[in-house]
Amino acid sequence: MAPARLLIQNNMTLTAWVNGRFLPLAQATVHIEDRGFQFADGIYEVIACFGGVFLDLPAHLSRLQYSLDALQIPLPLPFPALTALLHEAYRRNPFDHAMLYIQITRGVAPRSHRIEQPLTPTMVITVRELPEPSEQQLAQGASAITRADIRWQRCDIKSIALLANVLGKQQAVQAGVDECFWRDDQDYMLEGCSSNALAVINGVLVTHPLGHQLLGGIARQMTLRLAARHAIACEERAWRLDETGLSECMMSSTTEAVMPVCHIDGQAIGNGKPGPISMMLRQWMLDEFSALRQQKEQS
Repeated sequence: MAPARLLIQNNMTLTAWVNGRFLPLAQATVHIEDRGFQFADGIYEVIACFGGVFLDLPAHLSRLQYSLDALQIPLPLPFPALTALLHEAYRRNPFDHAMLYIQITRGVAPRSHRIEQPLTPTMVITVRELPEPSEQQLAQGASAITRADIRWQRCDIKSIALLANVLGKQQAVQAGVDECFWRDDQDYMLEGCSSNALAVINGVLVTHPLGHQLLGGIARQMTLRLAARHAIACEERAWRLDETGLSECMMSSTTEAVMPVCHIDGQAIGNGKPGPISMMLRQWMLDEFSALRQQKEQS
């Protein structure tokens, strides 16, 4: 392994922002009585940055505000200051394409379920390299399992309380697949542990409607927008894997963009290969990323 890459993996060159200052990642810590640690009392966002251009930053900030409002946690910084901070965090880290993680908790207080007084929120920003799938992954597509939904009933809040998702992801790892999708009690597909789920059914791009059962993914939103722009019919409705006419499945997320899912619960989807609509949507999204970067370079 190259020495520079080894240093990055050992956190020697990475910088984080914690409560008002930048620190080497190894020194970036929060109080042991932070309510995020004690109760998972907080929210997060993950934002992709391509060559210094943030993908759909206003949408991410809007979702961050929505989650904070739902938990009645104040935003630590106004959006202009937070945006400047994100740019600086990106600049201080060694990645061309990066994912920036923001976590905001209610703050530090003696452990008690009750919130006794207004607290000062804790905010942390870390930066990692944006992962990219290999050519082999794209050629064969992803695979997944499904499980009955065991999560809480406010999945629309981007909460740091992700234990159910961790367990689902671990089951996927143990099964040798890439993702675990949640099903409701009628076997309708909801979303993945770290992605939204979509399907092509009789030529229509279908995904579960927004609500308390799933998170409004930014990549999901972009996928639907790109499909409509290219005259692909879209429908937000409950759907199942056993529907007649289902020819493709895919997942969308900040880190994966659009990824075809070719096997679910050991069964091939369609012909078991990445479908044409999945791959077109992925390419259109990547083209949009490139266009955003070119606009920045020319400005």
